[in-house]
Amino acid sequence: MAGFSGPIRDAFKRHPGASAALVTAVVGLVCLLLTPLFPWLVKWPAALTVPVSDLIGTSLTWLLQGLKPLARWFSYFLGFPMFWANTLLVSTPWSITIGAVTALGWFIGGTRLAALGLVGLSLVLASGYWVESMNTLALVAVSVPLALFVGGAIGILAYEFPKVKNPIQTLLDVMQTVPTFAYLTPLLLLFGFGPVVGLIASAIYAAPPMARNVLLGLERVEEDIKEAAVMSGGNRLQQLFLVELPSATTQIMVGVNQCLMAALSMVIIAAVIGGFNDIGWEVLLTMRKAQFGQSFLAGLVVVAFAIIIDRYSGALAMERKRYDTRVVFVLLAVGVAFTLLLWGRMPDPSTYTYFDPLAAWVDNGLGQFTANNGAALDQFKNGVMFYGLLPLRIGLSDAVLPFTWGFQWTGMMSAAFIAVAIALAGVLAWRGRALAGAVILLIAIIVEIGVAQLPWPFVLIGAGMLGWMSGGRRMSVFAVVMLSMILVSGLWERALLSLYLSGAAVFACAFWGGAIGLLCAVSPITWKMVRPICDMLQTIPLFVFLIPVLMFFQIGEFSAFLAICAYAIVPMIRYTHHGLTNTPQELLDAATTSGATQWQTMVEVRAPYASPTILLGLNQTILYAFSMLVIAALIGTTGLGQSIFLALGQADIGLGITAGAAMAILALVADRLVQGFAEERRRALGL
Repeated sequence: MAGFSGPIRDAFKRHPGASAALVTAVVGLVCLLLTPLFPWLVKWPAALTVPVSDLIGTSLTWLLQGLKPLARWFSYFLGFPMFWANTLLVSTPWSITIGAVTALGWFIGGTRLAALGLVGLSLVLASGYWVESMNTLALVAVSVPLALFVGGAIGILAYEFPKVKNPIQTLLDVMQTVPTFAYLTPLLLLFGFGPVVGLIASAIYAAPPMARNVLLGLERVEEDIKEAAVMSGGNRLQQLFLVELPSATTQIMVGVNQCLMAALSMVIIAAVIGGFNDIGWEVLLTMRKAQFGQSFLAGLVVVAFAIIIDRYSGALAMERKRYDTRVVFVLLAVGVAFTLLLWGRMPDPSTYTYFDPLAAWVDNGLGQFTANNGAALDQFKNGVMFYGLLPLRIGLSDAVLPFTWGFQWTGMMSAAFIAVAIALAGVLAWRGRALAGAVILLIAIIVEIGVAQLPWPFVLIGAGMLGWMSGGRRMSVFAVVMLSMILVSGLWERALLSLYLSGAAVFACAFWGGAIGLLCAVSPITWKMVRPICDMLQTIPLFVFLIPVLMFFQIGEFSAFLAICAYAIVPMIRYTHHGLTNTPQELLDAATTSGATQWQTMVEVRAPYASPTILLGLNQTILYAFSMLVIAALIGTTGLGQSIFLALGQADIGLGITAGAAMAILALVADRLVQGFAEERRRALGL
């Protein structure tokens, strides 16, 4: 016995993480055995549930009712700049608008950006959605300055008063992790139904990126510049506004770029409650009517706007020369001359429906494709659902049925499955791979039970163990306390459903995104092809990802899964490629000198060095997945996302805020855990 336990004991000593995984697995096995006797291990007793939703709903409703007159007054005054921006953009002849955008593109980026603006807005005009696009642009034009002002003020406040820096950064984390639909509900009560709600929601959503970049830019100003400003005799305001902020311009312009993209994305989402004749409402309306051709066309308009705004604001953030202003005036003059030439004869932009045949072709082609390949699509969807997602969701015992798998999963099969997992874990531990064995046992327990039915002690202990491995006792306590708040709120079951779908999507993104990133790292030609696709996917607003999956797979959980994967896979590809291609040359030279093959160099040198970067990519993928999860509630998800969306429709502030907070807690816990592992890897590598 001592001879048997010795190698295993040594293996666990070498891998502290194996001990944590083993403790979690033992708790899982105990819960698995005791759940039939004690159902409360899975379902938290109702008597111990704190009615958080009702308390928050009652308190916030009382508070918001008191603030409503002030909010309506603020909304009334915000309506003026929005009205004038809308009037200006809609009333200005399209030829002048296109000429001005083309001229701006030339000034900041030369021929390439001028052509992008000309072609992009020409496509918008030809689509027949010019007026709707200008309405959207008017919302962006008013919300962005508001977000820039608020975000800039927050960033300066955090920089000037270090004591409030950490609370402000925590607040920014919450603002960016709370799902957008969650704070649309109280805004709806405060400001009423209409486009102003979308404007304010856009400003709230777009302010954090600006605040972060202002703070980062000011912190990166060189000390020599700060000392020179002090020695010049200027007071603190002069030093800040005349020296430090101008020195941080490049980083601040990155914030402007991110602010613009966030505002555009949020304006599209806010169309759910805005009821405004903008492009977001058009996308939503055509999706609801299953007019996929028109929905696809409206989505392309959104993409065109996103790409133009992204490239223009990105160019402004770069330090480069500006182009000849004489060409700017020539382009503007051409636009004005064209307008005067067609004055009184220029048709309504809504009549330019040159892409309607394309929309009809998409509808006809889609109908024909689904008629010819509908069985294959259903077979693919059902295969992934029945043999992958469903067992992960509800466990093998409930998912393996005669009409799906051809046989019934029995209790004896469960016992044999767990026994084999225990035996395999023991063999791996005996061979010195205790961590791998414990992880396999954990996976077996999760698959047997199902993520949506995991006992809460198992989840809390697992989170605590992960926190202990990631950042010690403090991180462990943070993870357990945060998840316990969800447990006692009565949202535990819905949180597990969200965890299941987002976790499945993150796993798929980690596998396929990592594989694509690896391929791009070893093949520069592949990266040249993949990079533009990644650029395009990162500029597309979240809403648009729903269109293609709905076209082929209709409403349902599988469509939501694909939409989340499409949005969240890009960071994994980018960070994997970046990490694997930025290994220091001296390490590569040492590997080559030692006779390592290209594959050995990749596995033993590049991959370990790139692990912190890859973990940060995984971190971003997790946050992207949670962001998309709420949007995917529009097409059939369950869990917290569905609760948030239903709360929005019912104006249930308590449920909306509580479910949004629960989603934010899941995202924050995952974010902190992955960041802790990345930091640990950086320390291990001496970075």
